Formats: sequence, structure tokens, C-alpha cells
Amino acid sequence: MKLGMDIYTVRSKGWDAFQLLDYSKKVGLDLVHFSDLAPFASLEDDYLDRVRARADELGLAIEVGMLSICESATIFDHSQGSAVDQVTRMLHVADKLRSPILRCVQGSSADRQTELPFEAHIENTIATCKAVRSRCMDLGIKLALENHAGDFHGSELAALIQAAGPEYVGACIDSGNPLWAGESPFVTLEHLAPFVATSHVRDTAVWQHPTGASVQWVAMGDGNIGVKDWAKRFIELCPNVPFSLEIITSAPPRVLDYLEPDADYWKMYPETPAREFAQFESLVRHGEPYIKPCLTVGRNAPAEYLPALAAQQTLHLEQSVAWCKQELGIGES
Repeated sequence: MKLGMDIYTVRSKGWDAFQLLDYSKKVGLDLVHFSDLAPFASLEDDYLDRVRARADELGLAIEVGMLSICESATIFDHSQGSAVDQVTRMLHVADKLRSPILRCVQGSSADRQTELPFEAHIENTIATCKAVRSRCMDLGIKLALENHAGDFHGSELAALIQAAGPEYVGACIDSGNPLWAGESPFVTLEHLAPFVATSHVRDTAVWQHPTGASVQWVAMGDGNIGVKDWAKRFIELCPNVPFSLEIITSAPPRVLDYLEPDADYWKMYPETPAREFAQFESLVRHGEPYIKPCLTVGRNAPAEYLPALAAQQTLHLEQSVAWCKQELGIGES
């Protein structure tokens, strides 16, 4: 099984595509997942060919990603054209870099509180998918929709994939995002396993909070959700899918307020199955606060913090790579 890295893991380094490839080889990875194209100096074919050639020299696979493909989602970037235009453009990039998937997302948990019902966002996402189906099929590239930032529970994303067409739409399963939505990642995996095309993996610490639960993303092996058992189940259910690390440790803990009257949580996820929520609550009740030294600053960190953030990102990635190799035996390098 290939061991990879989503470049968001080391976002504060400011590296270009070639530096990211060289670093990934240095730390023993097999795959680089370019979840955005900021490190690319150009999208011209000759530049993409040079990136692919360097990856070939290093023996690295490449995956390509983008963000929202839903025009009604709060995070959709209208400045880059229509959803279909953006996906079509990115499919070309994926083809040039020989990426078998194009990772994409619908939106975030904010879309569960918009005037437009969440189901309408889903329909808009499916419409985008269907509009590019023939192009995906011609290129042999699968759209890999991620359970992203609390937008989907596992069963909901599985239903979207089935409605759009699993022959060209799959899942990018994220092991950290389910906990933002009050779902055990074990539940998410069972729902999405038949459709998983790629992955974003990180560990998480959860513990009780007066209003519900605190959730904090951590390096592999530092959490308390049973990530080793989750990874073993992933290997069993998805043996041919890359295991790509997206280590995000600078995000402050997220509080889920499901014990509060009129809680925002239940406004966003009113139909959460009790049996599935109980599995999340069990993780919470058995968890302890994360107390290891860690710089958490959110998205708008002062510039003075960036060197420390960059150092923490590489430290936690390399710790996670070593953990995956030693504890799971994952990696071909």
C-alpha cells in the first residue's frame, strides 16, 4: 500500500511542486497529493510534463485535487468560472500528471445552515458530476469526493456517490473530518469503503466538554480514537487505495455543543442515527484532553508564527510517517 502526503500538511513551508516532490522522497513517501495548485508555477503542458518527469525520476505517484464543485456551496470560488469549467480544467491537469483521481469537495458544515436546504447543495453537486461524466470516463479519471469540514456524514456521501454514478465518482475518505460532524471514523469507513478511491488520514483526540465534546486533530499515534484499529480496517477494506497523510495539528480544538438546548449541532445534523452517534459518544467518554506541546493558531496566524508552524508541520508529518511504517507496515519505499 502506497504511503502518501497531502501537501496541505506542510503548507507553511511555501515549497514549489519540485521541492515538495524532493521532500516527499526524502522522508520515505510513495505519493504526493496536490490538493491545490498553489505550488505550480504554471498549468501549461510543458510545465506539467516537467513535474511529472521529476516524479518519475523519484519513483513517486501523483494525485491531484481541488475544492468545491458545488456552485451554491459557501466555499465555491466563483472567480474561477463555473463548476463544470473548473472540473474540466482540473481533469486536464490530472491527466497530464497521470493522477487516477481528481479529489474534490462539496463544501463545509456551513452549507447545513444556509437558506438553501442542504439537499439542494447535494443536487447541485450531482449535477456537476453528471455534466463531466463523459470526460471522466474518456480519461479514466474518477472524481473523489471528500467528506469535508463537517459537510457529510458517511451515509450521506455514499448516497450521493450512488446517485451520481460510482463508475466515475468515488470517495476521498478523511479520517479526521467525521469527528467534526459528531461521527466515529469507524462508522464513516464502513459506509464509504465500497467507494473509496483515495484518502486523507490523521489522528484525533476527543474528550468531554461541558456542552458536548472537544475535538482536536493530532499527529498519528497521538490521539485516542483507536486510529491503529481504524487503519487496519482500512487496509482490510481498501487494500489498493493509497494511505495519504493530511496531518493538521495547528487547528484549535473544535467544540460540538450537542448537550445544549437548541444546539447548533442538532440544527446541522438533525437526523443523526442514534446508534451511530452512540459510537462517537463512546469515543468522547473514553477520551482525555490532548496535552502535548502544540502550536494552535487557527487560519489567520501572525506572520511571526509561520517559522514555528512550518517546523511543527514537518515534525508532525515525519513523526506520522515513521509511525505508519513501524506500527502499520504501510509504505513501499
